[in-house]
Amino acid sequence: MEHFQHSSETYFNRELSLLAFHRRVLAQALDDQLPLLERLNFLIIFSRNLDEFFEIRIAGLMKQRDLNAIARTPDAIPTEVILDELSEIIHQTVQQQYNVLNHAILPALQAQGIRFIQFQDILEKHKPWISQYFSKEVQPVLTPISLDPSHPFPRLVNKSLNFIVSLEGKDAFGRAIEMAIVPAPRSLPRLIHMPADVAGNTDTQIFLTAIIQQHINELFPGMKAKGCYAFRVTRNADLVLAEDVDDLAVALKDELSSRRFGRAVRLEIEDDCSQTIIDYLLNEFDLTPNELYRIDGPINLSRLSTSFKRPELKYPIYTPVIPKVLRKQTGMFDVLKSQDVLLHHPFDSFQPVINLLREAAKDPKVLAIKQTLYRSGPDSEIVQVLAEAARNGKEVTAVIELRARFDEESNITVANILQEAGAVVVYGIVGYKTHAKMILIVRRENNQLLRYVHLGTGNYHAGNARMYTDYGLMTTQPDICEDVHRMFQELTGMGKMAKLKALLHAPFTLHIELLKLIEQEIDCAKVGQSARIIIKVNALTEPQLIAALYRASQAGVQVDLIVRSICCLIPQVKDLSENIHVRSVVGRFLEHTRVYYFEQGGEKRLYCASADWMGRNLFSRVETCFPIVDGRLKKRIIKDGLLNYLQDNQNAWELQSDGQWFKVNGVENEAVHSAQRYLIEQKASTV
Repeated sequence: MEHFQHSSETYFNRELSLLAFHRRVLAQALDDQLPLLERLNFLIIFSRNLDEFFEIRIAGLMKQRDLNAIARTPDAIPTEVILDELSEIIHQTVQQQYNVLNHAILPALQAQGIRFIQFQDILEKHKPWISQYFSKEVQPVLTPISLDPSHPFPRLVNKSLNFIVSLEGKDAFGRAIEMAIVPAPRSLPRLIHMPADVAGNTDTQIFLTAIIQQHINELFPGMKAKGCYAFRVTRNADLVLAEDVDDLAVALKDELSSRRFGRAVRLEIEDDCSQTIIDYLLNEFDLTPNELYRIDGPINLSRLSTSFKRPELKYPIYTPVIPKVLRKQTGMFDVLKSQDVLLHHPFDSFQPVINLLREAAKDPKVLAIKQTLYRSGPDSEIVQVLAEAARNGKEVTAVIELRARFDEESNITVANILQEAGAVVVYGIVGYKTHAKMILIVRRENNQLLRYVHLGTGNYHAGNARMYTDYGLMTTQPDICEDVHRMFQELTGMGKMAKLKALLHAPFTLHIELLKLIEQEIDCAKVGQSARIIIKVNALTEPQLIAALYRASQAGVQVDLIVRSICCLIPQVKDLSENIHVRSVVGRFLEHTRVYYFEQGGEKRLYCASADWMGRNLFSRVETCFPIVDGRLKKRIIKDGLLNYLQDNQNAWELQSDGQWFKVNGVENEAVHSAQRYLIEQKASTV
């Protein structure tokens, strides 16, 4: 297999592609066909996505720039060029974000009786209540910090809300202080409901920012505040752990504290702030004008609320369905002995997974439960059930990935809960994140030990299972169960790579087997057999797989890629990728399923996996990829999970060869088709 040398002609830049996904999310907020509070919710999601983009992706690029490191990315575009291009696009996008907030969403909400009060919106009738609230709830916890030789600029926590105040006059000690910082404590809510007798006949929330700005003079007796401007600094929040740490949990705790004070990567400040103050802050944070964002509205939209009890302004409530086969009174073990069960979340309920564990925790025949946990949370029902099983004397083993980004602290808490209950807790392999989603239950039946397995494409997190699309397979197939057993041995013990019969697993066999599957498709095309590849993943960045898909296209294989976010492959290029189409579906639920389909001359090989087609998943993580062999389930996934999404003409976007994404609009007389709505309606009809 010849080595393929990528360049910007064959490989889209990863960061630009990820930013394009965030912009597709923002486009949902611009869509006036969506319910109003859902548009606001997409605006909030975009804000959170952009925060993480700065904390991780922009921070990484700036670190490369600061170190004068040469980026060895397949597109070969210099770091400085990418940073400039990202800055230009993000500035335009943030302006678009606040335009839709100020001129579309907030006025429309106000027309529906929902108001968000900013400083400029404060009316005379509001002032007495604001004054009372400030003196009782806000002022006692504020700590103004003057900026003078004895009070250097304070260390400000990542993404914390702060105010910079310009002052005139002298303080109690006779000092002429010109500027001060007022941090807004995180203990204070950023939005406060105003009483009905003050707000009138509206559901009204006022920003903490407005309350503080209204009474800023009271924090500096004898002085006058000439200006008070909210600002926020975003910092590098990526964690870097040494490979030779003695105790992963202790090392992570140390790193988590430093995350709050990483290198500054973005400054957001109210747009009416003077240039003098802005220059002062840029200098303090070692930032350039490229990293400055003047904000026309509330700083940090992720703190906005959509918790209003207004169902008519939201999506219709959808209740996930329990599959028919599991609605009978028989237990989970009896059902699984007779057939495999496929769950498609959130259309199918996540409850059967919890029920399986709950039955196992109480069943005297169950000897052992083993499970991987990537993102679950200490309040998770699954964590509570595993703890209960351990207290009931079951051999419970939990492989917890402490380094799940931004869930590290939560996962340390989960580990402590399970250890205190008597479970064996393992932190996986240093240097390799455990991203596989596996449950193994060992049960004694008729003097034999039988295994029951659950494998998934998504996390064991009930909240995510209501918002993310994922597949889960529950099975007793001997080869799969034996493979999962061996993978757990590999994770908890020491030894050689496990030889598996049915599963593909990273970092060992998955990448090379995917390349082989693509090559087999090429061979089918060359001899005139039916050849088609359909891949549904969250991201496609791995250079060798992209090169292999180009070869498949050139051999005449029809390639359809359904990629939620990053896609570095360039489609629709003559003599390179003209048989490759790439689409992305952005809708009510976050697309998260990973499904790989290979026509194989009519054999139709189908896999579900925990892995995206990224280098980190294939070489630096422990991942599972499991075959779907039951003909009934295979047909269902192909129809519902792949072809259904290729027919979407409501929430789909198509990637062009120039890197632009265009919304798919149905042609004249073509039936309107939304993949997610189709699945909701299909499931609802089975109830």
